Amino acid sequence: MVSLSLLKKYNVPVPRYTSYPTVPHWKDDIDVGQWKACFQKQFHIGNAENGISLYLHLPFCESLCTYCGCNKKITSNHSVEDEYIDAILKEWNMYVDLMDEKPIIKELHLGGGTPTFFSPQNLEKLLTAILNKCIIHENHEFGIEGHPNNTTREHLQTLYNLGFRRISYGVQDNNPEVQHVINRIQPFENVKRATELAREIGFHSVNFDLIYGLPLQNMERMENTIRAAISLKPDRVAFYSYAHVPWTSRGQRLFDENDLPDAEEKIRLYQLGTELFLEHGYKDIGMDHFALPEDDLYKASQEGWLFRNFMGYTTQRSTILIGLGVSAISDAGNAFAQNDKTIHNYYQKINSGILPVIKGYFLTEEDSAFRQYILDLSCHGKTTLNPLHMDVLRQYTFPELKKLEADELIIWNGNDIKITPLGRNFIRNICSAFDLYLLRSQAKSGRTYSNAI
Repeated sequence: MVSLSLLKKYNVPVPRYTSYPTVPHWKDDIDVGQWKACFQKQFHIGNAENGISLYLHLPFCESLCTYCGCNKKITSNHSVEDEYIDAILKEWNMYVDLMDEKPIIKELHLGGGTPTFFSPQNLEKLLTAILNKCIIHENHEFGIEGHPNNTTREHLQTLYNLGFRRISYGVQDNNPEVQHVINRIQPFENVKRATELAREIGFHSVNFDLIYGLPLQNMERMENTIRAAISLKPDRVAFYSYAHVPWTSRGQRLFDENDLPDAEEKIRLYQLGTELFLEHGYKDIGMDHFALPEDDLYKASQEGWLFRNFMGYTTQRSTILIGLGVSAISDAGNAFAQNDKTIHNYYQKINSGILPVIKGYFLTEEDSAFRQYILDLSCHGKTTLNPLHMDVLRQYTFPELKKLEADELIIWNGNDIKITPLGRNFIRNICSAFDLYLLRSQAKSGRTYSNAI
């Protein structure tokens, strides 16, 4: 068991490192022409090497979950589906026009919002129109985030027929009182039904998202939630720390902050969850993720081909990620671009024939090098320092590595850095030793990022 004092010490604000540099350091008013030229050049390279990844952001939800920090639009009017689908397809065609060959789709993910807000017929319409312009890689992985309350057999069968084999259900917490305060009433019977339906139809990876640190959670309730989840044997579990950021997510102001577990109790909830997953045969992938030994994510972590992007850990190593939809993020390998965050502005740009990117970043050589350090650590638990970077490493990274080494979180041997078993509990903190933006600004306090635990 990790000591409480060590967990407290490292429970500081740090990024989740789905990108580097992280989003707060990106530039507003990105040059759309420069982004298009960069994408065009990198697509030719990346498509041939590993194919591409595609992320579709479907933002609509019928009700507001107060804990949620995602970009979402609350409505019960399903007529919005048609206009949004048309916009995404127009955006997709803008990217296809920049390609000099057919895209090879290696990874496709639908996130939200609530993707299963959309009818099965509309999901089929959207996905068929996209896939008709692609070559589907023989080792592709298609996944979707589903809501247990509204994911139907027809949804699952439609998705299965289109090549989807992985679904992640947002379970979060099973306790009725916790569900009430976060406005996500979701009987466990619905989770069980949705899980069994997916497996019956042929999905080989059914994943759960759970959150610790929610209002009114305690040790007993957390244990009951986790044991109930484990009883259904999800192939993967994302055990996320609740990020309390009411300054950016207004819905989080709708419950009493006094109902949140204090820092010490939240750390104990994390410890409890980790112990229960490991006790029941799950393997720690890193950064809040657990998987059964037979799952591809664990195999990737053991065999050295695990990768991390804006969708989190993945088994696909595509260097090109196209994000379609409001607020979606694209990654060209050496540049990032984020779409407009408001649906009105997104539609306005799309209907004017303009790519709706408004924010982004073009990486320097130093950025790319330190991004690789962070990817190596978060995916493989080790990295090797390049002598070419020694001046900046000595100034910013070495002081942090010395502290991590003193706490036995890493083994530092010459230019080789390896995360210890104890250090696996602190991967975000270890990655932050290579975050030059964080170190140069000394922004380790303040309200830019949520705490590590």
